Amino acid sequence: MKKWLVGGSVRDALLGRPVNDHDWVVVGASPQELLDLGYLPVGKDFPVFLHPQTHEEVALARTERKTAPGYRGFAVHAHPDVTLEEDLQRRDLTINAMAQAEDGTIVDPYNGRQDLADRVLRHVSPAFAEDPVRILRLARFAARFDGFTVAPETEALMESMVAAGEVDALVPERVWQELARGLMEDRPSRMFEVLRGCGALARLLPEVDCLWGVPQPEAHHPEVDTGVHLMMVLDTAARLDAPLTVRFACLGHDLGKGTTRPEEWPRHIAHEARSVRLVKQVCERLRVPNECREVAETVAREHGNVHRSESLDAAAVVRLLERCDAWRRPERFAEVLLACECDARGRLGREDEPYPQRPRLLSALAAAQAVDTASVAEAAIAQGRQGPAIADAIRAARVQAIAQALAGPPA
Repeated sequence: MKKWLVGGSVRDALLGRPVNDHDWVVVGASPQELLDLGYLPVGKDFPVFLHPQTHEEVALARTERKTAPGYRGFAVHAHPDVTLEEDLQRRDLTINAMAQAEDGTIVDPYNGRQDLADRVLRHVSPAFAEDPVRILRLARFAARFDGFTVAPETEALMESMVAAGEVDALVPERVWQELARGLMEDRPSRMFEVLRGCGALARLLPEVDCLWGVPQPEAHHPEVDTGVHLMMVLDTAARLDAPLTVRFACLGHDLGKGTTRPEEWPRHIAHEARSVRLVKQVCERLRVPNECREVAETVAREHGNVHRSESLDAAAVVRLLERCDAWRRPERFAEVLLACECDARGRLGREDEPYPQRPRLLSALAAAQAVDTASVAEAAIAQGRQGPAIADAIRAARVQAIAQALAGPPA
């Protein structure tokens, strides 16, 4: 029995990147031998165990055979006679198909080190085509490792997988899992470029795929193309270290522009309502978590109003805050504003421009939150007001507080 460090931990160490998780594979052992040594079984579909002391994952060397469409249709063969090279051959990319012995020796049967040096994402074997999740994983790695390109033969293989309908067999939860992870990488735009290049984006997110080639007014969008703009917005969100809720909102903020007719170009009047409808459609299809959905719907509906908010008076600002449910969800409103800033700065030549709307609206919200609504309500009741009239008094107090805050200190 021999144990090897495999996969991403070997790759990241060679790249000089932090190694957070260690994955091990054991060659020449049976499940019973590991159980006898105190390893704890955790794998339902694969022979995976936890080390009794370190609790790191240890898998038996295995091979796989395709038995049905999609990523679940596999028969697994784990046996002491499976070699390390056979185990590595079933992996997705050459840069993930290296192993390191406990003495530090690197085993690299598929030239992963050379592909690391050349910054190339290349499939190990034709078995790559048996699992459509690997298309998403490769696209995610492209977003993580800036400057890596996809090998031509791998891109051709992915195109054939899409044409064969393999990506159509992916379950929504797995698509969302990989999409969410890719959105959180350093260059999320690369994930979408790779998916678009092989045709997978049109099958998985047609609402996004159709944005390329749709023009916008050059005065507001020097980059003109809506798809190009979206990629710049996503990378701006990464640069600003935005959370997933904000990045997903950035992804959906302009979906409605893909549904306007060519005679409406380059303007896209009332695209916001269409964007909200399409965001809901994507969220339902991919089963997106509610916290992401709520921010995305708000941004899709209100980003234009946030951009114009410097021209809004205090009463209009209060109405904007009410529509965003800012009184009850101030943290979510802050995320909405960050997504709007990403939208404003995700434009050619405007990447470093300030976005005063964000601090202005945060100041307005703070001023409104400082209003003692209980005292205002008591005063209104003392004046004989009831029901909606009390709410009107609270709203008026908030308008007054915001007006004073936006006017600034007296000269």
